[in-house]
Amino acid sequence: MTYRAPVPEMLFMMRHVGELEHAIDDGTYPDLSLDVVENILQEAARFSAEVLAPINRPGDRHGARLCDGAVTTAPGFKEAYQAWIGGGWNALAGPAEYGGQDLPLLLNAGCSEMWNGACLAFGVAPLLTFGGVEALAAHGSEDLKQRYLARLVAGEWTATMNLTEPQAGSDLSAIRTRAEPYGDGSYRISGQKIFISYGEHDLTDNIIHFVLARLPDAPKGTRGISLFLVPKILPDGSRNDVCCTSLEHKLGIHASPTCTMIYGDGGGARGWLIGEEHRGLACMFTMMNSARLSVALQGVAIAERACQDALSFASERRQGASPSNNGNGMVTIIGHADVRRMLATMRGLTNAARAIAYATAAAIDRSQRCQDATERQAASDRAAILTPVAKAFATDIAVEVASLGIQVHGGMGFIEETGAAQHLRDARILSIYEGTNGIQARDGAPANRRYAPNRRTAGAGRLRELAGGGAADRQGGRQSRAGDAVHARRAGRQRHGGRARRRDSLFATVRDGAGRRAVERLRARSASRD
Repeated sequence: MTYRAPVPEMLFMMRHVGELEHAIDDGTYPDLSLDVVENILQEAARFSAEVLAPINRPGDRHGARLCDGAVTTAPGFKEAYQAWIGGGWNALAGPAEYGGQDLPLLLNAGCSEMWNGACLAFGVAPLLTFGGVEALAAHGSEDLKQRYLARLVAGEWTATMNLTEPQAGSDLSAIRTRAEPYGDGSYRISGQKIFISYGEHDLTDNIIHFVLARLPDAPKGTRGISLFLVPKILPDGSRNDVCCTSLEHKLGIHASPTCTMIYGDGGGARGWLIGEEHRGLACMFTMMNSARLSVALQGVAIAERACQDALSFASERRQGASPSNNGNGMVTIIGHADVRRMLATMRGLTNAARAIAYATAAAIDRSQRCQDATERQAASDRAAILTPVAKAFATDIAVEVASLGIQVHGGMGFIEETGAAQHLRDARILSIYEGTNGIQARDGAPANRRYAPNRRTAGAGRLRELAGGGAADRQGGRQSRAGDAVHARRAGRQRHGGRARRRDSLFATVRDGAGRRAVERLRARSASRD
């Protein structure tokens, strides 16, 4: 199956959920215009369809291979990656002082959705590098920034996130990896990390590992964790004491190498401290939060791909009669009510997930770019609650939508040749990595405490804002927002005809209906407790 990046849908969400035009008008996105945004998205769509989509199925079949500590990626991946960084795509949202284009995260979110929709296993690598750039830019020393950031921003080197150990999955208080001061400002790292995506590969000459470890005097628990930068290749050109000892045999994303990494087998891998001693978890969460939004976009991407493939199959597959054709031969299965119901459910869930993910990206942009400190703080609060919601919701619906896609295909969906099964296999990891979805709920509680003294009503207030839109209150309330939405839907009908009517109707149903019902439920619970 081919992949078509849904540029019109992306633009719709950026404008009416991410409030793109408002951000352009108020100076949050200076030097940006709708035409520039659309042109970038169109070019990204072309690249994803022509370069990345063709390596998706072969990569799934071939997978990554490990031989004598070296990992070879699937055929076509190295060439695709070089073309990708050659086009400047890795630097899209990177800081300008280190060679990035400093474009909004909202725009980068649309492009990230495309990379992962075309080939999820490919999209895992830049996802981690984006997070590494943010963590190093926020917490690294000036020397580390000067030495590594430009290469990471350009994509010449990639980054990894090293948290998990065999005895410590999501419970980072149990990690045992050690870091010993060496006396020259560096440390010697020793230990084992598992489930490290792209821990070893042949896409770039160097790989920069971000590793959690404990110093000798570290207190117990998560308060005693520090973060270290450990390069595969040291500044003097020699190989560091870090190696990949095995690749996991996985349910999906076969072309993304998931590595077991050993640090210090020959005396200690050299590393440099990022941030303060014993404060590594706070630094790592800069990278983690970036990754959580990226994983949410992966969920949107897989759901979109499953929708496209299911719709294409349903529009071509002929089976059974329909009352509407008076029994004159078989009809395409899209003519059957249950198939249409499944397709509508898939599309509605995908649109809802895209809306939440893009709203999160826009909130992060405002938290970093707004001139007014009060607005930055409000946007930061909004991003804090939206990030775990986006990660959990988008990845859960990715599994649900991919499963429905198989159901639409019927027996053919259970056969690997159609590609529908790959979407479900690939999607299944999304609700697990970068923090299992149950853990995302724990992040919502402390975030809510910042929104209102009465935590019982804080959630309802936040849902009310999401249902009505933050900018609407600034521009005159929900009534103004409703008028904008009606105008947008009318404009969409003129541009895109019936497809826009169906899309807008589904979006309105998810936003207004589901959001309103959620608010009413929360109000009822609050009233009963009071």
